[in-house]
Amino acid sequence: MPVIYRYQGFCFFFYSNEGNPLEPAHVHVRASGKEAKFWLAPEVLLARNDGFDARTIRVLLELTQNHQKLFEEAWYDYFA
Repeated sequence: MPVIYRYQGFCFFFYSNEGNPLEPAHVHVRASGKEAKFWLAPEVLLARNDGFDARTIRVLLELTQNHQKLFEEAWYDYFA
């Protein structure tokens, strides 16, 4: 589980086995037993939310948008 970024208790990562065939580029975010998944392309979109409230999802969406390039580069570096 490669961790890409940490911010105020949030851990941004992806799983090293993302299925067969490989899923499109995305990032998972975990904190306090909750987890969300965001697609990275063609735009950042919430794919799944398991427990975060709407305000937190907005913050996570903004963080993911602000770090989209970093997350995509890490994804393609790992899976290339």
